[in-house]
Amino acid sequence: MKILTAAQIREVDWLTIERGIPGLILMENAGHRVVETIEREFAPLGGQRVVVFCGRGNNGGDGLVVARLLMGRVAGLHVVLAAKPEELAGDAAQNYRMLRAAGGGVAFEVSAEMRTATILVDALLGTGFRGPVEGVYRDLIRSINEDFPLAKTVAVDIPSAMMVRADYTVTFTAPKPELVLGGGAGKLIVASIGSPAELIQSHLEVSEPHDFAGLFAPRKRDANKGDFGHVLVIGGAPGKTGAAAMAGLAALRAGAGLVTVASSGGQFAPELMTEPLDDFRLDRKTVIAVGPGLGANRELVARLLKDVTVPLVIDADGLNSIAGADFKGHGERTILTPHPGEMARLTGMKVTDRLAAARGFAQERNVCLVLKGHRTLIAFPDGRVWINPTGTPAMATGGTGDILTGLTAGLVAQFPHDLGTAVRAAVWLHGRAGELGSEELTEQCLIATDLLHHLPRAIRECV
Repeated sequence: MKILTAAQIREVDWLTIERGIPGLILMENAGHRVVETIEREFAPLGGQRVVVFCGRGNNGGDGLVVARLLMGRVAGLHVVLAAKPEELAGDAAQNYRMLRAAGGGVAFEVSAEMRTATILVDALLGTGFRGPVEGVYRDLIRSINEDFPLAKTVAVDIPSAMMVRADYTVTFTAPKPELVLGGGAGKLIVASIGSPAELIQSHLEVSEPHDFAGLFAPRKRDANKGDFGHVLVIGGAPGKTGAAAMAGLAALRAGAGLVTVASSGGQFAPELMTEPLDDFRLDRKTVIAVGPGLGANRELVARLLKDVTVPLVIDADGLNSIAGADFKGHGERTILTPHPGEMARLTGMKVTDRLAAARGFAQERNVCLVLKGHRTLIAFPDGRVWINPTGTPAMATGGTGDILTGLTAGLVAQFPHDLGTAVRAAVWLHGRAGELGSEELTEQCLIATDLLHHLPRAIRECV
């Protein structure tokens, strides 16, 4: 699903209007989509008491449409206006007149009667708002968050200034970056208001499970293990052999035909082949994963970056071994999976804007970058970035990164001609398996290898 910035949304709206759909109709459609969500989530409407908070701009205009459409259908309806009627802009002013003509009233502050509301509609500030929240807007946002103990909040397009704590957000045309990357939006509903699909173009998207259905189609009946790649995991220095073993097992569980672990030793699953860490072979391997438990080895990782012609996944100590180096990758075939600390070491600076950092690094270094964290980002050398929506704080435990390395290598081994989708699928499945494991085991009890037990269920959600 494509994600559009506020500027891109404004352009889509303008082009839609240029094609003959008036702005007033777009606003009417937006109001209908919000009311449809309220009808679906809070039936029966006849028992609900609703307060609609409206600002002076287009977002407020959407809210005025919502109020008009709810008139006579709910037990109580109030509209709180954050501006004088004469200050309303454009189509919002027209919708105010339509509300008043239909017999609707407005207030300019919250009354005691309103505090028993069961539904709040936040239409104060939309995507065009910039700057500090002050005055009446600040007071009304505080009131929405604090003064309605019985109410659920439905935000129109975006929670105002991302300060309102919404239970639902009905956004239009496409998700906005802050809705996907941040928190506070609640359940996100993306609704169409009439903009043609061909106008919705972006280099920023969010992964969805159906994106990966093709990867998990039934295998051909005469398949053999040679059809699904041979992964070599390089890592597991003394005391850290478990990291390499987990990556190897994850690659197998992801479906790789063969997996060899080159490490300093240790007890591994019987399905894993092994080689010495100081004397491994690269021939006949179709994917190399380096880093889990490796320890610092700048010479080795630099050599792999330079010489390996098959896909190369670099994680953990592999990343630390190239920190500060001036290297170039081989496009999507070079896959780096840093967490924020490793990313800071790679770039030499603290990451403040994750999206810009991921996109810039992938383009500059010609790599596929998986920047891990809340809403992991997958950035490609051509400037495309995907946001992964799955994951849980339960995964903040040792070894989960090694599992991701293995899943990535295992899927890339099977789909070398669709590397980007394979990498995105690994990240999505990794996070979803964590969510499923957390539901069963609690956030505290989940450990890294539990993800592999929940991987099959995550895969089934993709097909």
